Amino acid sequence: MELTERHAGNAVVLAPAGRIDMATADQFRDRLIPLIAEGGKSGHGVVLDFSGVDYISSAGLRVLMLAAREARASGVRIAIAALLPLVNEIFQISRFDKVLSCHTGIDAALAAVAPPN
Repeated sequence: MELTERHAGNAVVLAPAGRIDMATADQFRDRLIPLIAEGGKSGHGVVLDFSGVDYISSAGLRVLMLAAREARASGVRIAIAALLPLVNEIFQISRFDKVLSCHTGIDAALAAVAPPN
C-alpha cells in the first residue's frame, strides 16, 4: 500500500492506494491517527481519498473505527471519498457508510470536513 498526503484548504487529504489488510493496516493507522490528532490542534479536517483502494479487510475497517473514535474525541471532521465499487459494497455490508461520512468525490468530502468560511 502506498500513502500520499496533500493539503487542500483547511483539510488534509490522505490517499491510500492498494489493499488495506493485515499486512498494511498498521502502516495506515500509524499515518492516519496522528493526522487526526494534528487536526484537533490545528482545526483542519481529514479526507480519505479511497479512489486507489481496491480492497479493505476487517483489519482496515478496525483502523477506520479507531479513526472515527479519535476524530470524535478530538473534534475533527473526517470523511471518505471516491469508494470503488467493491470497497463501497464492503462499507455497505459492514455499515461503515453509517460510521463515517462517505462521498462520491473529493470536492464533496472536502466541503463536508472544511466548509468555506
